[in-house]
Amino acid sequence: MAYVVTEKCIRCKYTDCVDVCPVDCFFEGKKMLVIHPQQCIDCGVCEPECPIGAIVPADRASLHMQEVNAVYSEKWKRITSKKSPLPDADNYKHEEGKFEKYFHADED
Repeated sequence: MAYVVTEKCIRCKYTDCVDVCPVDCFFEGKKMLVIHPQQCIDCGVCEPECPIGAIVPADRASLHMQEVNAVYSEKWKRITSKKSPLPDADNYKHEEGKFEKYFHADED
């Protein structure tokens, strides 16, 4: 079972998780990261690295977010090293319902 990036990542995009991933299975959109489900080896080292708890095992993620990770990991560019979070990440890190408000497939 793979890990999944949830909507908590949207408008934050902390990348602490990227540095510890042994198989480089993270992909980057403009507003969030996703994990490629076939490349993730289920090691779990990324989960505790996320400062906002946006990474969970697939069985704890919604089917919708599992699908988002699967689809966009095929479209976005691989990210292999830590970057700065989005400039206003601290303003959004505790917000709920971010997918409907901020995720727009044509922009990401």
